[in-house]
Amino acid sequence: MIAVSTANGYILFFHITSTRGDKYLYEPVYPKGSPQMKGTPHFKEEQCAPALTLEMRKVLDLQAPITSLQSVLEDLLVATSDGQLHLIHWEGMTNGKKAINLSTVPFSLDLQSSRAGSFLGFADVHIRDMEYCATLDGFAVVFNDGKVGFITPVSSRFTAELHGVWPQDVVDGTCVAVNNKYRLMAFGCASGSVQVYTVDNTTGAMLLSHKLELTAKQYPDIWNKTGAVKLVRWSPDNSVVMVTWERGGFSLWSVFGAQLICTLGGDFAYRSDGTKKDPLKINSMSWGAEGYHLWVISGFGSQNTEIEPEPKSIVKQPGILLFQFIKSALTVNPCMSNQEQVLLQGEDRLYLNCGEASQTQNPRSSSVHYKPSSLAEGGFESQSLSTLLGHRHWHVVQISSTYLETNWPIRFSAIDKLGQNIAVVGKFGFAHYSLLTKKWKLFGNITQEQNMIVTGGLAWWNDFIVLACYNISDRQEELRVYLRTSNLDNAFAHITKAQAESLLLSVFRDMVVVFRADCSICLYSIEKKSEGPNTTAGIQVLQEVSMSRYIPHPFLVVSVTLTSVSTENGITLKMPQQARDAESIMLNLAGQLIMMQRDRSGPQIREKDSNPNQRKLLPFCAPVVLAQSVENVWTTCRANKQKRHLLEALWLSCGGAGMKVWLPLFPRDHRKPHSFLSQRIMLPFHINIYPLAVLFEDALVLGAVNDTVLYDSLYTRSSAREQLEVLFPFCVVERTSQIYLHHILRQLLVRNLGEQALLLAQSCSTLPYFPHVLELMLHEVLEEEATSREPIPDPLLPTVAKFITEFPLFLQTVVHCARKTEYALWNYLFAAVGNPKDLFEECLMAQDLDTAASYLIILQNMEVPAVSRQHATLLFNTALEQGKWDLCRHMIRFLKAIGSGESETPPSTPTAQEPSSSGGFEFFRNRSISLSQSADNVPASKFSLQKTLSMPSGPSGKRWSKDSDCAENMYIDMMLWRHARRLLEEVRLKDLGCFAAQLGFELISWLCKERARAARVDNFVIALKRLHKDFLWPLPIIPASSLSSPFKNGKLRTGSASLCQVGEQLLKSQSADRFLNLEIDAGLSNVQRSQSWLSNIGPTHHEIDTASSQGPQMQDAFLSPLSNKGDECSIGSATDLTESSSMVDGDWTVVDESFSTLSLTQSELEHISMELASKGPHKSQVQLRYLLHIFMEAGCLDWCIVIGLILRESSIISQILVIIQTTEVDGEMLQNIKTGLHAVDRWASADCPGYKPFLNIIKPQLQKLSEITEEQVHPEAFQPVTVGKTPEQTSPRAEESRGSSGHGSIPQGEVGGSSMVIGKEENTTRAEEEETFQDGTYDCCVS
Repeated sequence: MIAVSTANGYILFFHITSTRGDKYLYEPVYPKGSPQMKGTPHFKEEQCAPALTLEMRKVLDLQAPITSLQSVLEDLLVATSDGQLHLIHWEGMTNGKKAINLSTVPFSLDLQSSRAGSFLGFADVHIRDMEYCATLDGFAVVFNDGKVGFITPVSSRFTAELHGVWPQDVVDGTCVAVNNKYRLMAFGCASGSVQVYTVDNTTGAMLLSHKLELTAKQYPDIWNKTGAVKLVRWSPDNSVVMVTWERGGFSLWSVFGAQLICTLGGDFAYRSDGTKKDPLKINSMSWGAEGYHLWVISGFGSQNTEIEPEPKSIVKQPGILLFQFIKSALTVNPCMSNQEQVLLQGEDRLYLNCGEASQTQNPRSSSVHYKPSSLAEGGFESQSLSTLLGHRHWHVVQISSTYLETNWPIRFSAIDKLGQNIAVVGKFGFAHYSLLTKKWKLFGNITQEQNMIVTGGLAWWNDFIVLACYNISDRQEELRVYLRTSNLDNAFAHITKAQAESLLLSVFRDMVVVFRADCSICLYSIEKKSEGPNTTAGIQVLQEVSMSRYIPHPFLVVSVTLTSVSTENGITLKMPQQARDAESIMLNLAGQLIMMQRDRSGPQIREKDSNPNQRKLLPFCAPVVLAQSVENVWTTCRANKQKRHLLEALWLSCGGAGMKVWLPLFPRDHRKPHSFLSQRIMLPFHINIYPLAVLFEDALVLGAVNDTVLYDSLYTRSSAREQLEVLFPFCVVERTSQIYLHHILRQLLVRNLGEQALLLAQSCSTLPYFPHVLELMLHEVLEEEATSREPIPDPLLPTVAKFITEFPLFLQTVVHCARKTEYALWNYLFAAVGNPKDLFEECLMAQDLDTAASYLIILQNMEVPAVSRQHATLLFNTALEQGKWDLCRHMIRFLKAIGSGESETPPSTPTAQEPSSSGGFEFFRNRSISLSQSADNVPASKFSLQKTLSMPSGPSGKRWSKDSDCAENMYIDMMLWRHARRLLEEVRLKDLGCFAAQLGFELISWLCKERARAARVDNFVIALKRLHKDFLWPLPIIPASSLSSPFKNGKLRTGSASLCQVGEQLLKSQSADRFLNLEIDAGLSNVQRSQSWLSNIGPTHHEIDTASSQGPQMQDAFLSPLSNKGDECSIGSATDLTESSSMVDGDWTVVDESFSTLSLTQSELEHISMELASKGPHKSQVQLRYLLHIFMEAGCLDWCIVIGLILRESSIISQILVIIQTTEVDGEMLQNIKTGLHAVDRWASADCPGYKPFLNIIKPQLQKLSEITEEQVHPEAFQPVTVGKTPEQTSPRAEESRGSSGHGSIPQGEVGGSSMVIGKEENTTRAEEEETFQDGTYDCCVS
């Protein structure tokens, strides 16, 4: 029947009749031959829309406008505006009793006070809104004056007298909604908040449970401006409540006040251009089946649309909107709470967080307009942390359409422990899905499917699905177990008959716990059985516990779980650390968490006989209330010796109050626990997400949050319909997670349980985010205490600081926290954790330089500059020592900033050009390279390009500017010089190269000064060995075949051939990207080009930038003249060079003009391949040549000899000889070279015969060297010209003289082996070249 109230106080009763016969309004039409034929049972009822007729049975006149209509069991309760309550039978007859006048109902604060409570006392008081609560047996009412109350009959029937209770503080009630499962009454108020009341069991008074209200913190602009609450609606599963306001907008809240969605902020309230939208006004709303839909009638009224130019008023028709929701499986199937996956269920799909990382499906793809895919509550599960947190996307499983067609909507869902299989239950039967095979398994016999209704949920046990159902044909409650791998058929199921209807079901290890409609709890054991080919599971009843004394109504039980949690931890310590038994039953009774433990007080019978179930049958103690306002409970049956705190704890979600954990406290080192210490403690903590699953070992809470995507830019807001679509953003559900460990540690420290906090923290110290946990805890306590207005009697910060010192991360934690906190709070922080100077020194002692650098910034702000400089110097020296170049650059900048009084800015991020600290040398990065010829001798047109790499980029840039006379720079230079001296003394050439390249150190000018001091080679053999080791250069070996003489036609062919190979290798290894196109005047003589080693190797290596060691982002310029023709030859990219060795060889050897190609014999080829095999890595070769070039420019010939020996290239040795002959070289150096080479010869004879062939090749040069040494009578008279020069003095450019003397001064004929001619030519160029090395800009000369 339908009762309809009219505005004038009439009630119309209609009888619904379906027309007889096969008359339907709508029938599905299937194509011929499709499997969905009309043979299935209930086909007509399920698939066709019936034709109904309404027949008016009765009209009742109540003579006053009707304000509220409620169905109460067989009766209809009607409230009218004249203050009467009418009780009417559904057939339309009053029950003979007169209507009850509200002014005769006594109201009091509770039922214990005198029965004759105060009466309402006003003639015009009437009920504005009311709702019947079956589990409380009474009505929640709202009066027209804003007062609210709860009316209950004194005896069982409504015909008896009524009594009311009310809370004193509510005077602005507008509407009411009742949650039967949790016994809550939600009263909407005119202020915009919702007050949720419950009834005290003992006194009958109304107690405020919690409030649903927007906070000024979250919604500053809308707070207090929502208008009165218009509608409040609980979802069908009683897990969420929807609230709407007079001025528009709605919000969704969990049972105990956690806000899930609100449309008054974010994308719901603002367009993409920032303008505010009109909130959606709702006139009426109703939840659809299972809470997957919210049907809304929107009311708009007349509004001016300011978007259109002409002011025209559009009267919008009220529209019916449909919002779709997904909810957590926990809301309907709470047995999921002992797992770690998150499973959300929609009406036709499931969302999992445990899909493989490769599956990045997103709910966006399957959403339609008006879908705030919000969630009601829920729970998830994990295989590993990476799959849980790896990506934000859900794994979406579409439910089989065949199953949905007859069984929509989905009522329950469950996932197994490993997250690989899912089972779903619809109207009838069930189906399951494998995530591995991606296939659904449905009942083969549809009659069997349609014959069972799952009543108490379902759960996975290993490979079995356990479910409690009702067998329709046998009219019998049953407990069934199906094997996943077999066909879905009752023939393969194990069926146990049950006594009463099962309401809830849960699995714990090998036990199934079932809560039944007669308020009893039944425990079953479940075990796997193999009967022949079929594997089934056997179920046996273990124990039954009646709870009817404690449970007023079976519908009130939200969840029931078996746990291993008990208050007696002493037991667990004596037992081996195995998985424990089912120690207790946890029952969530309308939000009250009740625990019943096994009663171990009686005699413990330990029989050794064959009955293993004996110990499980201990009776249970009386129940104890653990907590109030509980929505969900999580516990696990896994055991982990390392993380006992987390795994043996009980986790509770309490809605708006956050979470609680019931944590076990363990005595340290198995000592006897103190008698006064409780063994468990309940700790509350707040988290920012709604919890859906707890990852026990990982100390994480997983959740899901409604996220929005604006798409209003896609529409032009011209028509009313589009306006409505634009009004609501596109909604998606995002995965979220949050760490909770710091909250628990802090709560333990507040309660002086530091020892427990330490045990817990140490068990979690291996987690990747543990440093973050400590930092969060320190930061939160610091912010609260340092900004508190009142003095804190017992500050927690010192305790937290002391606690953090127990961990090696202490120094980082403190400095990271300080850098993220404002400066004003630093004094408070360091008063607790210690002086930053001491902490800085600790960092240095622990070799943690990056942390020390962070402390330096703090010291600079808190101390005088002198202290900062002192500490910065310490750190700078240590960083130099350890080769932390990035840090060194920052330190140079920092020291300059202190000197010039600048305030320190955060270090700039290194640009792409800055090498990583392990990168190779950065060749000539910070030197000014000017490739230009003097204007006097060469016409301007000859040189089209002058490229100058002037100031270096990056942090070290400022350091080399012209203010080098500044004391600060001098101070930094002294440190750099000292470090360079140490590196040279310790023969660490590779480190020296890195140091110079990375910090832009002016190596050549410094080497010139130190030529006779630090830059001397004291022991050639040690230097040689050390270089072999540093540059990974193999010691030479004697080749098997005897070598033919390397000299041929008097030319140094060996050296040239190997150089040719190197040249080719270098050219091939570089990619062409940034080349200096030089047009070189080719009038220079070929001979001169060939003779000067510098003019070939020099420019080539001068231009090699870091790219040789860092990859292809920077390119190198190779400058090598290609021909001796009279015309200009332009050198472009490396591809201009042919790969034929003759062409390149023409650069390296002295050849005649005909460019005769080199013909290599077999033995020479063998020799070359031998040479290549005995070379080190290409990178080392490049680095060694670079160093050779540097030492050559600086005139440190002894080092050049050592590098020449390593590279085994006689041309280098002969070239050095040329320099010695033609330049005034320090006699002492010559003597040093001579004795060094003799030492090397002796060492080669004794320890390293591989060097002998090369030493034999250069023997003529060595003899010449000893002659020169004897000739020099007064070596001290020939000091280098340039030593006395200061860097500021510049000398005439070498290019000028070289350019002038370069034209045809030597005939270009065959020069043969005459090295004296080479010597004279070198004489002029070398002396002038040496002068230029002191010049501030080092020039790469092309001659």
